[in-house]
Amino acid sequence: MAKEFRFPDVGEGITEGEIVRWLVKEGDEVKVDETLAEIETDKAIVEMPSPYAGTVLKLHAPEKGLVKVGQPLVTIGEKGESLAAPPEKKPAVKVKVKYDLYGNLERVPLRGVRRATARKMRESLDHAAHVTHCDEADAGPLEALLRKMRPEAEARGVKLTYLAFIVKALVEALKLHAAFNASLDEDESEIVLKKYYNIGIAVDVPDGLIVPVVKFADQKSVIDIAQEIQALAGKARERTVDLADLQGGTFSITNVGVIGGQAATPIINYPEAAILATMKIADRPRVVDGQVAVRKTLPLCLAFDHRIVDGAAAARFIKDLIRFLEAPEGLPLKGE
Repeated sequence: MAKEFRFPDVGEGITEGEIVRWLVKEGDEVKVDETLAEIETDKAIVEMPSPYAGTVLKLHAPEKGLVKVGQPLVTIGEKGESLAAPPEKKPAVKVKVKYDLYGNLERVPLRGVRRATARKMRESLDHAAHVTHCDEADAGPLEALLRKMRPEAEARGVKLTYLAFIVKALVEALKLHAAFNASLDEDESEIVLKKYYNIGIAVDVPDGLIVPVVKFADQKSVIDIAQEIQALAGKARERTVDLADLQGGTFSITNVGVIGGQAATPIINYPEAAILATMKIADRPRVVDGQVAVRKTLPLCLAFDHRIVDGAAAARFIKDLIRFLEAPEGLPLKGE
């Protein structure tokens, strides 16, 4: 008897997916747990296993087609079994629209990560009251420590970067300013203070942003954090990151500095209370002891939800973060 397999609820609020590739065709014999298709959600590309054994009687969506949770994916039955003919549908009336006198157009479907990014950004702007506070840290001590520790990291096969040190400094600042490691429960009218430190790292992929999370960053060494960021970023770009690695964040960092720039106004990774944009470390003029000197500096841009924290609190938070960044030898670099 034919059985219809519908696109299941895979969690994390995912409501639809795009069929990247069918691995079976109509008429093929399949076993239980054999992969039927690769489906791209707004989080990752997942392999969809067959819940049934038998013959593929019908593929209900084309490659690159969208399927919503609960819609039929495939019908599996016995060899030679046929499906009942679907009711006849009247052809849709197509209306031709003549185009923009101005030149050719290309239409790109809003799918996958790009669609999820658009939806997430709009959700954040609709809910949070965004304000951005900018300052900069002297990155000289950070650069010296990075050079000092890089051989140890390389011996372990890890590429040590500034970002791992920024995560450690950030955690120490969050311990002093709990409201930035929080979210607002609008239904209960409560600010929820998180007593753990899971730092999301925004990863630039070709069609949007994916934010894998370094869990319990306070308990890990700076080299362990660098290794984890490296592994998670690789998985995010390959679209093989596990859904569990995208959950549980309490604060996010977007590292714009790897590309360049002086300042930015990042959008909060809602429902978190704040996000930090780290800009390009570069030589810049600074006044030192009354004299203009060239120093390597790190611009920092903190976007925060003004419903949860105020501007003065943001200034104090950044001041403490800079203090930790400018004295990185004092950070718990070996973890707790």
